[in-house]
Amino acid sequence: MLTFNRHSSFEIDRTLEADSHPICWLGLCELRLIDDKRWPWVVLIPQRNGMTELHELTPLDQTMMTFEANEVAEALCAMSDCDKINRGALGNIVSQLHYHIIARNAGDPNWPGPVWGYGVREPYEPQERLAFCEKLKQRLTQN
Repeated sequence: MLTFNRHSSFEIDRTLEADSHPICWLGLCELRLIDDKRWPWVVLIPQRNGMTELHELTPLDQTMMTFEANEVAEALCAMSDCDKINRGALGNIVSQLHYHIIARNAGDPNWPGPVWGYGVREPYEPQERLAFCEKLKQRLTQN
């Protein structure tokens, strides 16, 4: 179920907030679009303050996060017609637990290397960002 309100006591890391735009709440996680149009790239942030690692979540939250990540990956893959979905929970720069899902295609910038730290970020224009977010939300409600 998609919602659009953050729990009042949940705090998102300032760097994550600055580098991304909200799409919706999935249940456990807030889904956000990374503001770099070179790749279809989203991040899930579980609504649990103080968490830095997946194993710190309760078993139920771990299951929920896996389910939500798979739903998002499937929707992102379908809407982008990508060759590969990359996933990662690094936390080396931002320690707050967050999970990246990135649609990749042969020939995209830095293929087959990682997206992190490559080149200069290309922010979305507001209408592009809105269209991407709406398309992803529609895909998620179809699953």
